Amino acid sequence: MAGTINRDDIATVRERAPIEDIIGQHVTLKSAGVGSLKGLCPFHDERSPSFHVRPAAGRWHCFGCGEGGDVIEFVMRMDGLPFAEAVEYLAERSNVTLRYEAGGGPRKEGTAGLRKRLLDAHRVSAEFFVSQLGTPEAKTARDFLLGRGFGQEAAATFGVGYAPQGWSSLLDHLRNNGFTEPELRASGLVSEGQRGIYDRFRGRLVWPIRDVTGEPIGFGARKLYEDDQGPKYLNTPETALYKKSNVLYGLDLAKGAIRSERTVVVVEGYTDVMACHLAGIMNAVATCGTAFGEDHVKVVRRLMGDTGGAQLKVGSTGAKVIFTFDGDEAGQNAALKSFALDQQFLAQTFVAVDPDGMDPCDIRQQRGDEAVRALMEARVPLFEFVIKTALGANNLETPEGRVAALRAAAPVVAGIRDRAIQPEYARRLAGWLGMDEVVVRKAVTDAGKARQAAARSQPPQGRPAQGGQQGGQHRDQATRPGQPAAASAGRGEPPPYDAPPLDDGDPYTDHASAQGAFGANEGYERPNPRDPVVRSEAVALGVILQLPDAITAHADVRQVFDGLASDAFTVPQYRAVFDGVLAAGGPQATSEWVAMVAEQVGPMLAPTVSEIAVTPLPHDKPEEAHRYVRSVLARVADLSVTRQIAELRGRMQRAGQGTEAASEAFAEVIRLEQLRRTLREE
Repeated sequence: MAGTINRDDIATVRERAPIEDIIGQHVTLKSAGVGSLKGLCPFHDERSPSFHVRPAAGRWHCFGCGEGGDVIEFVMRMDGLPFAEAVEYLAERSNVTLRYEAGGGPRKEGTAGLRKRLLDAHRVSAEFFVSQLGTPEAKTARDFLLGRGFGQEAAATFGVGYAPQGWSSLLDHLRNNGFTEPELRASGLVSEGQRGIYDRFRGRLVWPIRDVTGEPIGFGARKLYEDDQGPKYLNTPETALYKKSNVLYGLDLAKGAIRSERTVVVVEGYTDVMACHLAGIMNAVATCGTAFGEDHVKVVRRLMGDTGGAQLKVGSTGAKVIFTFDGDEAGQNAALKSFALDQQFLAQTFVAVDPDGMDPCDIRQQRGDEAVRALMEARVPLFEFVIKTALGANNLETPEGRVAALRAAAPVVAGIRDRAIQPEYARRLAGWLGMDEVVVRKAVTDAGKARQAAARSQPPQGRPAQGGQQGGQHRDQATRPGQPAAASAGRGEPPPYDAPPLDDGDPYTDHASAQGAFGANEGYERPNPRDPVVRSEAVALGVILQLPDAITAHADVRQVFDGLASDAFTVPQYRAVFDGVLAAGGPQATSEWVAMVAEQVGPMLAPTVSEIAVTPLPHDKPEEAHRYVRSVLARVADLSVTRQIAELRGRMQRAGQGTEAASEAFAEVIRLEQLRRTLREE
């Protein structure tokens, strides 16, 4: 059995694995102030970005759902890995050689986690299929590609390969590479019959299906021979790696363009993705054996940064989703299903359908790359396409047909999110039907009321009726027991320091952009974010966690910090975090600093540490960081001294004038008042 991973190596992994890059593979991150990034949370559905990352601290935290941690915890949460496997995954990506303790050596082949073994099996399989594409047997596969306009270079770009016709070609290759039978069964690369396991893909053209990081996690295979009794396309079954409901073919190649252009093109097949990319449509993806669904929406929204600003105008800079469908009935039905998902996007959704019913691959083959690009430019809003589809299903030459068409189209118009656009489409619908506009508007209004009534009568799908989305609130406002509450009720954002400053020119309370951490944990009452003392303590912990070098590199700042004691913090969870700071040995300008504090405070308060570590500070001048930190710490010390003076004066009154106890208290008051004057000069 392998031993535990060396602690120093774990620290090296945290330091070398860039948290912004690891998270950025799943979430589009944008600047949220000096040294801070934010995006849509990958762990819950939200409309406004509440997921913050602070690379310098190596931490992330979502102010909507309360999840938080370091880069290792992100991989654990995102990929469902145990701690050791997450460390090994990051170590491999960061070129860190791990050492193992407790009597164990490095993990032997075959003893690593199942996920890693499955990834290795898919890498080996992908290389095997590519190597087979150049064999004499694969001529039919090469001819298929050439017939659709894809040469050797295109096949190499997309990793297209060939699965030989034999029953155990891949199976034998994987066995020779040390993979066990249980691993092969779990991989989805083999099927099982009465005589044992055999190759799942045989005599087929094969596309590797990769996750967003570029790792192959499954395959899609097309039939090539007439005697193949299987389906035209055969995909990997559901495995520990491959979940077809949230996998998009080509996402690893398209993610950069999706982020930069804030646009995704959803096509229907692997060759369509290839055709689009080769034609310059670099943001094209396709589903893998299933319809585009809710989980796909979440993946796409995170990458696009779909937070609103959608525009109807073609060529606008708003986020856009473009669906391509065949012009037949099946394509129209697919468009109707996509319209049902439209409300989950803030982006504008469009449809691009060729008048002749050809898909992008056929268009490129017959008309060239420019025609593929022209197809995307000729897109129409999805709701316009759906309205006209509904109209086309009825005979508009008869009164009965027009009434039926109105009943079918009115709910579509009522479902348009943009209330400025909705009346215009009601007017257009009246023109398309040849009916009085007042009649059509009333039908749309009635359909909208029916829609709202239906929505009120049942909870949102997949969510409980109680404690869910009510009163127009977003899903990201909910919190879970035992997790930090959303810092600002109703927004999933860290709350602004919007209370009045303590005094004129205060460097850390009079910034309109200042934000702070006010998390509540099980066993702790949520502090009042408008209390100036609470704000001061939150910011003080923020500078300790986020700017430790400003303390360690400046003696005057260190002196102020050393004068702080636990009782300087009146908020219980903040006092506990400060105790964790002291237990970790005080501020240290290392990449492990925040992780050290989180370890000291334990699992219950670790989310609060992450929250404080990523909350943007009201400070944007790095060259003056040490002065800022000194003033912040001095403020907390000042408040603490003021409380001590008040307590001593009460003691003097109780002891009586002229007593020894009163004299001792008075002397201490004099000392503390001198200290307070010094602090206020800071």
